[in-house]
Amino acid sequence: MKAFGPVPSRRLGRSIGINNIPAKICSYTCVYCQIGRSLKMTKDRAIFYEPRDILEDVGNKVMEARQAGEDIDYLTFVPDGEPTLDINLGKEIDLLRSIGIKIAVITNASLVWRDDVRRDIANADWVSLKVDAVDEDVWRKVDRPHRGLRLDLILEGMLNFSKEFGGELVTETMLVAGMNDMDDELNRVAVFLGRLKPSMSYISIPTRPPSETWVEPPGGDVMGKAYQIVSAEVKNVEYLIGYEGNAFAFTGDVEQDILGITSVHPMREDAVKEFLGRAGSHWSVIEDLLERGDLRETVYKGKRFYLRRFRKTTQ
Repeated sequence: MKAFGPVPSRRLGRSIGINNIPAKICSYTCVYCQIGRSLKMTKDRAIFYEPRDILEDVGNKVMEARQAGEDIDYLTFVPDGEPTLDINLGKEIDLLRSIGIKIAVITNASLVWRDDVRRDIANADWVSLKVDAVDEDVWRKVDRPHRGLRLDLILEGMLNFSKEFGGELVTETMLVAGMNDMDDELNRVAVFLGRLKPSMSYISIPTRPPSETWVEPPGGDVMGKAYQIVSAEVKNVEYLIGYEGNAFAFTGDVEQDILGITSVHPMREDAVKEFLGRAGSHWSVIEDLLERGDLRETVYKGKRFYLRRFRKTTQ
């Protein structure tokens, strides 16, 4: 299933997610990733799905959502891996225009140094670029990139994109305690963001179970300092640290909806229970998915979460 939701988004309202990459194929394997370590690391673009299949899946999900009375603000490329690895991304965005809903791309920016990638994502209405670090050593420790990637080219690509893009450009900086929340790195990031001139810079912390259990968010004093440092260089800065709520949409097939959402968006136990209630279903659905190995359960910060279980890809 290549489309899921609508899901609540702290940045985009009600969003239909588009999963245009097979499970956990990525150019990074970030220490804080909410869906686990990458199963395949690559920096090379490839064909994964037929663009018409993406259009059909998204179109069907939009129709189901509207029939269920659900509002949709964006169609968002936010897959199991890095969306720009899909060589057909630009074609898919063009095809999805026929649906008449704004299109967003959430990317780690690792391939934005490529001219073809910048052209593809320039077709979207809203693009989020990840800027976790601008120091090479810090970047490699936090984002753990494919060994063939170069940070200097990525940063240059971001600056070029910011000049070319006519839509809404935002950035996200995920802070991990003791890794990229030091004053010197925060200052370097802030200066770079000032050059990038995004419409909004989001400062975020891990709020769902990270791939590495030792990952911790910075304390409140550090977050306050980070906000002040970035605000000195960027006009609009917001925290992205709150829970987005439990308003996950039921669009017809409870198992497929849960698996689609949890493949990229771990669900808290209270959200799952609320979702099942709206769907007129029972907890036995979750028990069956856990028993079959399609779902896994974990606890983070005293909250129980449910995540899609992935098998190693052979692609």
